[in-house]
Amino acid sequence: MAENNMLVFEDFLPSMAERMGAKGFMGELCNGFRLLMDGQKGVITFESLKRNSARLGLQGLRDDELLGMLREGDLDRDGALNQVEFCILMFRLSPGLLEGSRRWSD
Repeated sequence: MAENNMLVFEDFLPSMAERMGAKGFMGELCNGFRLLMDGQKGVITFESLKRNSARLGLQGLRDDELLGMLREGDLDRDGALNQVEFCILMFRLSPGLLEGSRRWSD
């Protein structure tokens, strides 16, 4: 869904985390990473994201939108997302998930 040329996603991550618990949810994040990653390189590249994004219902995204997603999470600026960068990005993109992580740590 697009709103003013910005992608808008419904944030299901907090409810998933609540139902699964911290350990189960982190396992699912890792599964999501593996689903999108390039199996030979062990990271999410533009090519692997483009190739595998349909699995997440994101087949309609343009190349510039996919590149924007990569840039948003690419903390070390190597052009790809490693597993830590992917998990950090998921937490950053979900304000509700960030709030839930504070409860887990208490």
